[in-house]
Amino acid sequence: MIRTLRIQNLATIEDLELDFEEGFSILTGETGVGKSIIIGGILLVLGEKGSKDMIRTGEEEISVEAIFRTTEKNEFLDALFPGPDKDIFIQRRISEKKTGKGYVNGTLFPIKKLKDVSGLLVDIYGQNDHVFLQKIEYQLDYLDSYANVFPLRKELSRITYEFKRLVKEREELEQKERDREQRLDFLEFQINEIEKAHLVRGEEEELRQERNILKNAESIRVLVEDAMGIAYAKENSISSLLSRLQSISDELAAYAKEFKETNEAISQFAITIKEFSNFLIDFNEKHSASPENLESLEERLSKIEDLKRKYGKNIEEILFHLERVKKDYDELSTSREKLDDLEAGIQSSFEEYTKKARKLSLLRAQYARELDKKIEKEIGYLGMKKAKFKIAITSRTPEITQKHTLQGTGTEEVEFLLSTNPGENPKPLRKIASGGELSRIMLALKTIGKDTETDKTLIFDEIDSGIGGKTAEFVAQKLKYLAMENQVICITHLPQIASFATHHFKIEKTIKSNRTFTTVKKLSFDERIAEIARLSTGSHITQAALQNAKEMLLHNLHMDER
Repeated sequence: MIRTLRIQNLATIEDLELDFEEGFSILTGETGVGKSIIIGGILLVLGEKGSKDMIRTGEEEISVEAIFRTTEKNEFLDALFPGPDKDIFIQRRISEKKTGKGYVNGTLFPIKKLKDVSGLLVDIYGQNDHVFLQKIEYQLDYLDSYANVFPLRKELSRITYEFKRLVKEREELEQKERDREQRLDFLEFQINEIEKAHLVRGEEEELRQERNILKNAESIRVLVEDAMGIAYAKENSISSLLSRLQSISDELAAYAKEFKETNEAISQFAITIKEFSNFLIDFNEKHSASPENLESLEERLSKIEDLKRKYGKNIEEILFHLERVKKDYDELSTSREKLDDLEAGIQSSFEEYTKKARKLSLLRAQYARELDKKIEKEIGYLGMKKAKFKIAITSRTPEITQKHTLQGTGTEEVEFLLSTNPGENPKPLRKIASGGELSRIMLALKTIGKDTETDKTLIFDEIDSGIGGKTAEFVAQKLKYLAMENQVICITHLPQIASFATHHFKIEKTIKSNRTFTTVKKLSFDERIAEIARLSTGSHITQAALQNAKEMLLHNLHMDER
């Protein structure tokens, strides 16, 4: 349950702190005073998406804090918060610069995971929640949630995906099979053309370098001859000078032993010059100008360019294309065998699907009958004693040749049916139910199963919209009944519902110094009488209205004691 809620700098709320108690609490106030802002603050602390546009004008940050108390056993909560009784402090901040931070017991906590924590503590129902009653896909989800078959549905969805994947692969292979011979010839041509070229990675760069050398052969020849002359060919070449220098060094070594080391360095340098001279000779022989060599290079480069235009930007891509084409060729060559394997896989997936779908169908039928009785009983408590409720299940037969007949949700469609008058056949709820009936049925659906839960906070945000009179009393009685085991907080505009609550808060809006402030006050018994009278008659409150409000409050507060 929520023990304390504090909201700072959210829209018209500057600094608001509310202490909630066990049982049934009501929040009332005139239209536009900020009831929705309080719900917005609760949603933020529960991990819903926030925006910096929600920050109060002139402030830098929204802060919403809530203290929850829970005594229920839960593995997730027990792991996070060891101990018997748990006080859980959750804080949410949203600033101008940052999207928001969440804290649980003072520790930074991912916003997305706040929902995992808060969902175990609070359920919140809005006035528009009954929209799900008007969409049959939501009705299927409700039944499956009640029957706890979502794990089975997830498995069925996986099988459906695998079945359709195999069918698609078969269709693609069959299309290839129809063009098989033509494509095989085409692929074989590409393979032969690329393989015949005997491409080598890095070859193109070497060829271009060689071509550049051959095109500049005369200039290179002159330079090489000059280098050869300097290195060893001329009379005063480096090689001959080094030889003379080494002789002199040998003579000097006879007088000073230090020249022995110098002599070794000269010898090493002479070896280097000799190696360089040999390199020049080899280079000259290898790259000697030849029109035939240049022509051969141009032909090779032209062939590579031709392959690049067809198969890739460079030799690497061409060879990658070759591997891919070979793979396609091998697959086509063995496509008949693969088609047989796909057919077997499709048959196996279909059989698995029908088996799981049949199990899901049986569970849905079983729980639909159970749910029929529960919902009918619940709406009876809410003043619809003559109404008949039925969950209609329409099944379709999956066909292996019609992949659209296999759906991840199973083979059924679910429709909620209602008959409000004796003797009439149940008809689709989404077509015949009035706003008040939808509100009551929605409340029944939302609270089924809550009888077995305790210590949770159930928040109802104007779900009583569109109802009044005795219907409102029935709804109030149901809320009060739920409050015996759970904390119930309800925002309402109906005096009938307000008079059933144990705790009553009034939301007001004031303007000071051209600034708007939303405040909340817990009402005393006499203040509750005045507020219930206002809800009944509006701003013109008479003595008779006050007396009626007092009688209503006394009657409904203590009706369980009689």
